[in-house]
Amino acid sequence: MKPGSSGTLGTVGMNFLETIFANLEKTPEKAILSEVHESQLVQTSCQELLTAINRARAVLKEAGLRRGDRCALLAPNSSRWVAADLAVMAEGGIVVPLYARQAPAELVAMMRDCTPKLLVCADEELKQSIVDVWPEAPRMLLYGELFSSGVLKAASGTGTLVQLSSNSAVTIIYTSGTSGDAKGVVLNAGNINFMVQRTTARLEELMTGVAKEGDDRVFHYLPFCFAGSWILLLTCLYRNNSLMMSMDLNKLADELKVAMPHYMLNVPALLDRIRNGAVGQLKKKGGLVLALFENGQAAWLRRRNRGARAWDGLWNFVAASLVFPKIKQQLGPNLRALICGSAPLAEETQLFFQMIAIPVLQVYGLTETTAICTMDDVYHNVPGRVGSAIPGIEMTLGENDEIRVRGPNIFPGYWNRAETTAEVLKDGWFHTGDQGQVDEKGNWKVIGRLKNLIIPSSGLNISPEPIEQMIMSALPETEQVMLVGNGRKFLSLIVTGGVSQERVQAALDAVNRELPHYKQVRRVHLSPEPFSAENGLLTANRKMKRAAIEARYREEIEALYTSEQQV
Repeated sequence: MKPGSSGTLGTVGMNFLETIFANLEKTPEKAILSEVHESQLVQTSCQELLTAINRARAVLKEAGLRRGDRCALLAPNSSRWVAADLAVMAEGGIVVPLYARQAPAELVAMMRDCTPKLLVCADEELKQSIVDVWPEAPRMLLYGELFSSGVLKAASGTGTLVQLSSNSAVTIIYTSGTSGDAKGVVLNAGNINFMVQRTTARLEELMTGVAKEGDDRVFHYLPFCFAGSWILLLTCLYRNNSLMMSMDLNKLADELKVAMPHYMLNVPALLDRIRNGAVGQLKKKGGLVLALFENGQAAWLRRRNRGARAWDGLWNFVAASLVFPKIKQQLGPNLRALICGSAPLAEETQLFFQMIAIPVLQVYGLTETTAICTMDDVYHNVPGRVGSAIPGIEMTLGENDEIRVRGPNIFPGYWNRAETTAEVLKDGWFHTGDQGQVDEKGNWKVIGRLKNLIIPSSGLNISPEPIEQMIMSALPETEQVMLVGNGRKFLSLIVTGGVSQERVQAALDAVNRELPHYKQVRRVHLSPEPFSAENGLLTANRKMKRAAIEARYREEIEALYTSEQQV
């Protein structure tokens, strides 16, 4: 179906992809994407994006991509990433987005699983990293070839889109499972259609009554290969709203000053860093400003907890007049809210931003739920909870308080894994593996995981077993090892048995060299007492009781994240 040029934006009856292409045709001169480079924005207009898409489509066709073929996309965020993504879907292909910083061996394992027809790489370095591990890899196209004008005679015209039904698969996004093997989550057009409508409604609610010129100012730094990040991208395109993209995470603070966003999607690690940085600056200044902040913060928290003292009203008024607004101004003068997902957010961090009048809106979901199950209410969010179920889906608690979800956002299954799919999809319900609570107003709280996945504050899923096995192989004299780090900034390790600190450090140095940065072990606690069934830390068949171990070593684990010792 070819999108018409006479419909309105978000036309009823059009799927998400048709709407996006209709938007691009309707406003050709509009800057729809911006890359933040140093202190300036490098913009891509709707017409320029269409031209890039059409060039890519022509190359993909010539390379043999057909409807239903998988096309892997290995590249960091950019306008060209967006063009490649849309081009593959426009041809009826299935996009397999890959994390450019992931270990090549892991990437190859995913591609061997989904057998892509083509692999699009941003540059020669990424291409070579795959070839080194997988010499027989499928045909690879670099950006320079994909966006070549030589293949397409008339790049400015819009080609006919391959018609998508609700059941048409459009992407396979890989997520790690408890076994350590990456699983390909298939999402179809129906999943995406449903979700972009829900996110559109919530963002429009967020911006109601906000005086602004033109589009919402949206800044984005999370990789598009993650489900939630991709949904935000598609939502902006669906709304015909410009999106500003970070191009260097090392310069994020400077980029934010250029972008001055109304909102952006975050992981807890960044919000923790921002909070700690703001408080750290105040402590460096010291004096009256620090006193006003500390007394104002203490007063604000006491009033919130209904324990106000006589002078708290005055302290809160002075801090809210003289200190809190300056912190907010430094973080972003236009900030309407910060959206946060992917991992547990510390309640004290959420309260800090709420205190300085920047609400943090939490989102909960998994790749299998098209990234989202719950979203915080814009005006009535509860710190420590992740909001209520989005309209149109059902959530309930099953055995062991496991969160179960049913609705149009639920994926049809894992790629080529019928048995694994059957384990999590039962009678129309998706079993998340997360334990939860829900209050009388329908606000959910995630309290733990039935699965063993560790999700540090970066939001990346990490299966502990493969890493633990690597360490055990490098450290055979130890009894057991167990990774910890859920909701933390990095991974740490509990090691049992009579092994020395020096020997453990040598083993970790060797193992860390084989791991990507987010899987590396930073700190360690040595326990002379092994885990056993007798002390309640092993099951009868000698499997570790992870929750029991973390409870037993709670103080030691806390010390790992507050001490200066680091491996």
